[in-house]
Order: sequence, then C-alpha cells, then structure tokens
Amino acid sequence: MTTLLNSDRVVHALHTAPPEISGIVSEVRGLSATIRGISARVGDIVHLHHGEISTPAEVVSVQGDSAACLPLGTLAGIGSGDRVTSTGGPLEIEVGEALLGHVLDGLGHRLDGGKLPSGLHTATVESTPPDALTRQRVDVAMPLGVRAIDTLIPVGRGQRMGIFAGSGVGKSSLLSMIMHGTQAEITVLALVGERGREVREFLEDDLGPEGMRNAIVVVATSDQPPMVRLRAAFVATRIAEWFRDSGKQVLLMMDSITRLAMAQREIGLSVGEPPATRGYPPSVFAMLPQLLERAGGSDKGSITGLYTVLVEGDDHNEPIADTARSILDGHIVLDRKLATAGHFPSIDVLQSVSRVANAVTTPEQRELSQVTRQLLDARRDVKELVEIGAYVAGTNPRADVALTLWPQLEHFLRQGLHTEADATQSWQMLASILNLED
Repeated sequence: MTTLLNSDRVVHALHTAPPEISGIVSEVRGLSATIRGISARVGDIVHLHHGEISTPAEVVSVQGDSAACLPLGTLAGIGSGDRVTSTGGPLEIEVGEALLGHVLDGLGHRLDGGKLPSGLHTATVESTPPDALTRQRVDVAMPLGVRAIDTLIPVGRGQRMGIFAGSGVGKSSLLSMIMHGTQAEITVLALVGERGREVREFLEDDLGPEGMRNAIVVVATSDQPPMVRLRAAFVATRIAEWFRDSGKQVLLMMDSITRLAMAQREIGLSVGEPPATRGYPPSVFAMLPQLLERAGGSDKGSITGLYTVLVEGDDHNEPIADTARSILDGHIVLDRKLATAGHFPSIDVLQSVSRVANAVTTPEQRELSQVTRQLLDARRDVKELVEIGAYVAGTNPRADVALTLWPQLEHFLRQGLHTEADATQSWQMLASILNLED
C-alpha cells in the first residue's frame, strides 16, 4: 500500500512539475544552430538559452544524435555550449472568434505585444487537407465586389485562385478592394515578407475599421527570420481552417506565395539542400501543394483562397509562378501596361482564367462572358492598326462592334479602389452594354 501511494505521488509530481530535459548548442552556422543532448523531432519547438536570452527555434532536420534548428527570433548572443530545452511538441497557436479584428505576428501573437483575448482554443499549426471525397464541389459563386472578376473570371466558394503580377502593379490594392467587397463571412489575410512601412498604411488606409471588422491579419515582414515568414502562412491557414470547421465561409488571402517560397529556399539551403531550379531546393516545390491544398471546401464549410504570386521580371513562366498555376484553380493576371496607363484594377481579362467558371454561372451569364471575351480579343487584334490609322472599317465586323463598344467596356472594367460592385448589378450592366438583356 505504501509503495502504491508513493507511486501515485511520483506520478502526480511528474505531472505537476515535469522534469526539464536539456541539451547544448554544438554549432551555430549561418541561419541555423545544431543542438545535441535532447530527443528532438522535425517540427518540435526548442529554446536556446544564453543568460537571460531565450530564443525559440524550430527543428528542421535530425541526423543521429544532433538536430538542426532555425530560429524564430534572433541568433545574436547564442553560441556553442549554450543550454537548449525542448517543449516536446510543435508550434501551437490560439484560435477562435475572439481573434476577429486583431493583427497577429507570424507566430500567432498580437503584433503590438499585448495579450490575446480570452475564450480562445489551442491548436497546432500543422494540419491535413480535407479528404478528396469529402470536399464540397465548387458550384456556388463567391462575389468579391470587383466587376471584372465577378463576371469574366468568376470565383467559386472553395476555389483557390492566384493573382499573378510583377512588383508595383496593384496586387495589394486589389486585395484591399476585395476585402471590402467580398460576401465571405470571415476574412483572413496573411502578409508574408511585406515591407514594414507598408503594413500600417495597408491596415489603416486600405482596410480601415470597416475592413477589419470580420477580418484577422497575420503579418511577417521581410526583416523577420525565414521560419517566421514561413510559419505566418501556415498560421493564417490554420486560423482559416478553424473557422471552416465551425461551418463558416472563409476567404483566405495571402500576399505573397513568392516571398513564402523565398523563405523556404533560405531554410532549405541553410540545412544543406541542393539548389535545383533557379536556386530553389526541392523542399520549396513540396511545401507549396502541402499549403495550398489545405484551402478549399470540406463537409462543414469552405475556404476560398486568393494567393498573390510576384512574378520575377514579369516572367509568368518562372518556376514559382508555373508551379502555383499548376496547383491552383485559376489565375488572375495583372498587366503592367494597364497599370501604367492608370487602368485600375489592371486585370488582363484575356490572360486570366477561372477553372470553375462554368460551374458557378448560368448559361446566360456564360454567354455574356464569352461574347465579351470575343469582343476584347477582336479589339486587341486590330488595336495597333487602329492606332496607326491603317484599319479600314468593315474589314472585321466583330472588331467594328468591339471598337464601338470599347468606351463602355473600358468603363465597365475600370473600378475605383473604394467602389464596391454588386455581382447581380454587374451582370446587368454587362448585358446592357452588349444589348443582350433578357
């Protein structure tokens, strides 16, 4: 009886004050630190201690009795022989409706350093995508409040769409426009690798109190360690998944996939991966589908994903753009020539495709979209001839109609940053232009 009682006391003591298992830092090289003396698994969070400094890090590779980890903070002051302690598990965050209206950092903490509200639930960042056979079919339109998108590149509830453009062409402005005009119940926005100067401007000027009311913003600026930038995307996705599992219709927007891939490239090269395509290691191309497939519909709710892709040198066939386009369910292309001409949003409709357009539109709407695209294509074919005065009216009847209707079509495709467009009215406006009203 005494032995049993003592055993119970030991078990109780272990649960109340678990023993701390520690190891040491054996090497610090570049962006990574090698640790020994603790049983670590890939994805575990450890703490590197030096005096009063405690730097969290994530284990990214294990070899024998040593593990390589990348910091979630600065490695300044950390050296060989410093003590390491393990949390025994992966990164955890707080999720719940109380997060609405808040701005978080890449690890799920409040960006201003304050305490998170009460009533939240703990969840690990990693999760698995919905099973292919339990996913909802994408057959309901998700209006975004942008005329050009809602009519000519319609997005469906649970679809994953890419926004492809070079730098300075208006991706962030388009995202803020969508945040104001969307009909989604919850919006989660991840700003990965953004300039620190732009974050406050984006939150205060582009979004404002109205845009933040039903939104959660996760921010990891370009000066943050690569693990923080990488985790910001997964934190935002995990928050969106929690709302989807609660039966909500969620809009997840991420800016940008390219900077996320750059963060993964830094991580892969730091742990010894060989560079494969244009300097990107294989882990980059393995990570993208793991993240992007987590969006979409489930048997409870849906996540409609909008991911911006910063194409290098306006090359839409560079590796990250090409890989993202092959995974996503469509792409919206922003054109630099339209942007420099003051055409906002600078969407190149003819280069943009929604792979679920037929499933979320009626036959009448599909006819409107098809006729509009044919007219835009006809105008593009004769545009240069018209500009030099070499086009003769009557040569191409469809081009004649396109040139006649172009001022109205151009007005339709343009839209002010703070102008919200109702999808039904947008379809009616397009039908009126084409004179195809029912």
